[in-house]
Amino acid sequence: MIIIRVELHSAVTRQVTEIARMRICNIGGTREHGDYRAETFRGRSAQQLARFVRQRTAEVTKYPRLRVHVWHLVAQALVAMGYAGKAAIEEQSDLLEGT
Repeated sequence: MIIIRVELHSAVTRQVTEIARMRICNIGGTREHGDYRAETFRGRSAQQLARFVRQRTAEVTKYPRLRVHVWHLVAQALVAMGYAGKAAIEEQSDLLEGT
């Protein structure tokens, strides 16, 4: 399992705040090509994110795990979830009211 945390490091207060989290799980494949399920979680703090309320999910298949850096997997997962690329759209689950 791969956990990606996005932290905001304040230049003013020196406080570190986790503002986003993604989990990528291996769901199969071969030694050379992996299949993964990625999910992001709702919230803008470590406490909210620790509830593991899924915001978006996607799968990345046939990822060449031994040939390219893991950042490519993260990028492909983000694109597959619609956070980036031509399909980048705001979804209702992205809205932060009530979190």
